[in-house]
Amino acid sequence: MAACLIVGGCGKKGPPLPPLVKLPVAPSDVTAVRRADTVDLQLTIPSANTDSSRPANVARVDVYGLTGPATVSEAVVLKQGTRVASLTVKAPRDPNATFDPDDPEQFETDVEPPEGEGLDQGTVAHIREALTALPVTGVEPAAAGPPVRTYVGVGVTTKGRRGPSSRRVAVPLVSSPPPPSKPEVTYTETAVTVKWESSAPKVTYNVYEVPASIRLKPDPTQKPDAAQKPDPAQEARQLTKTAVAETQYIDTRLTWGATRCYVVRSVETVDALSVESEATPPACITLTDIFPPGAPKGLQAVATEGVINLIWDANSEADLDGYILLRGVSPGAELAPIPPSPIHETAFQDHVPAGVRYTYAVEAVDKAGNISQPSERVEESAR
Repeated sequence: MAACLIVGGCGKKGPPLPPLVKLPVAPSDVTAVRRADTVDLQLTIPSANTDSSRPANVARVDVYGLTGPATVSEAVVLKQGTRVASLTVKAPRDPNATFDPDDPEQFETDVEPPEGEGLDQGTVAHIREALTALPVTGVEPAAAGPPVRTYVGVGVTTKGRRGPSSRRVAVPLVSSPPPPSKPEVTYTETAVTVKWESSAPKVTYNVYEVPASIRLKPDPTQKPDAAQKPDPAQEARQLTKTAVAETQYIDTRLTWGATRCYVVRSVETVDALSVESEATPPACITLTDIFPPGAPKGLQAVATEGVINLIWDANSEADLDGYILLRGVSPGAELAPIPPSPIHETAFQDHVPAGVRYTYAVEAVDKAGNISQPSERVEESAR
């Protein structure tokens, strides 16, 4: 009798295996920041599958939130939490027609891109949830700390199957700190200074740049799915990388003519989780160049026949536009510009009658029209 060489014994072939279902990777870069009575969530939409192929077989990204102890797991959040938002994503027409980066015979341009309504794969999505009287779900809060609001995101395929979940992120559910005073904004020719008064002991602060027309509070009538549309509140730009303990912030970005608006939020940390206060009213300022250049230095006058040669050191200002040369008849006469418009060189030949003594000075002028103090005066007569 012939031996069967196939491990597992002889017999009829079994039914064909179902095709492998491609699942999207977990949403990445998930963050949650609580600002007073709202939570700002951010995540990156999946653009690949768990087998590294792309585009991702994803039709939407669901975000779930659950109020409970800080130790709650991702699985519990997905099972017992509330769906905070469902973000529609552009999906591939054929989920199996993908590009495998490990296949040298494939080209990504040969694969049809995702289509339909919704967010592009790989883009950053923003979601805002208004905090209300949220009940504590699941296990009772631990005595070691207050309850938290935990969030998890998950990609869902075109057939409704979930991929792996994102890492969980959480915010504390404690009273937010009071905001600081409305900031005062001043500036020099090198930096903008934003100052405010402290709101409470043991708090730190975050500084934001906002448009003058920003809506600081979310619209309570806005549906969670509306996060797919641009929200003016998302235009706020955090300037402090981490919260600062000082009650001032130095902004070294200077663009003359620009209008800058700043708001400040107090930050309180509870068990390594932070909560921000309401924002202060915006403090705005238009940066106008009112700072003149320094007075030119090193002015010298050298007399020759019928000519007085004037030279001086160049100014170093980046926005320098030129120099105004001043002349008057000595002694004590008022000086007047010669020539009538600024010159760009650091030398000038003044053709004058011989034997007349003249007094000279030079001023620097910048592109905004600011004029420096005059240089030291020199006197000379042409031969």
